[in-house]
Amino acid sequence: MGPTPTSRDDLTSRVLPQMILSDKSNPLTRPYSPLSSDLTVAQRAAARFSVRGNAIVTGGCGSLGIEAARALLEHGASGVSLFDVNLAQAQDIVDRLRSDFPSATIITKKVDVRDQQVVQAAVAETADELGSLDILLCFAGVVACNHALDIALEEWKRTLDINTTGSWLCAQAVAEQMVQQGTGGSIIFTASISGHSVNFPQPQVSYNVSKGALLQLKSSLAAEWARYGIRINSISPGYMDTILNEGEGLEEARRLWYSRNPMGRMGDPSELTGAVVLLCSRAGRYINGADIIVDGGGSVF
Repeated sequence: MGPTPTSRDDLTSRVLPQMILSDKSNPLTRPYSPLSSDLTVAQRAAARFSVRGNAIVTGGCGSLGIEAARALLEHGASGVSLFDVNLAQAQDIVDRLRSDFPSATIITKKVDVRDQQVVQAAVAETADELGSLDILLCFAGVVACNHALDIALEEWKRTLDINTTGSWLCAQAVAEQMVQQGTGGSIIFTASISGHSVNFPQPQVSYNVSKGALLQLKSSLAAEWARYGIRINSISPGYMDTILNEGEGLEEARRLWYSRNPMGRMGDPSELTGAVVLLCSRAGRYINGADIIVDGGGSVF
């Protein structure tokens, strides 16, 4: 027998849980103390965009993840844990990062973000090895381009499981650690212009849906978790010049993408780092529930 259906009486007697917001007396959400007047102009400028603590970067060995990790380290992060399913092929990149930042702790974890147990274990290990978790950047993702009538159910599920559910599993595990620490933190999802409008010319409904859902996930968690001092934001890149957009078969698509962008090109992965640093630094203290579009103006049309 299956579960007993919920009766009408049970439905009408429900008590809804209530969301709890922060208030101005909460030390986890009030403004930072002013920067010291003893600092020089240059020191104040550096302090405004300084990054403190340790970060997890999912998809951390991909071009976007590595650029973001490097930026956090340049701005003061003390440790970074790179989550990725393909660690072996990125060893040279990781070694270079360690060489460039010898005073930082840089670790790697083989993680499939679809596996809740693996995610939870990797987050717990990272917190233990680095001492705290203060930042989560979700870059793990896949792209699927298919006509809607041709998409198999398993392919649909795979796209949403990695892009959307994977981001949620990582965020929940990291937030639990941040709440336990009582120190707050910053979580950034990688949405996309695909979450705002339909791409052209390629059909990619499963990808678009997975990214649109991240925008609502960002907003929902920003409302719920602010009282813990956890800020949730997202960035929405346009077409980026990565391996995902390379190959002779994409030449015609790239021509169209360039022609519809005011800046006439794709973005370089390094051009996402300004938004990442802003959202993870002192300068982003009051930014919560926001999405920053980084697309060269392509979405204005």
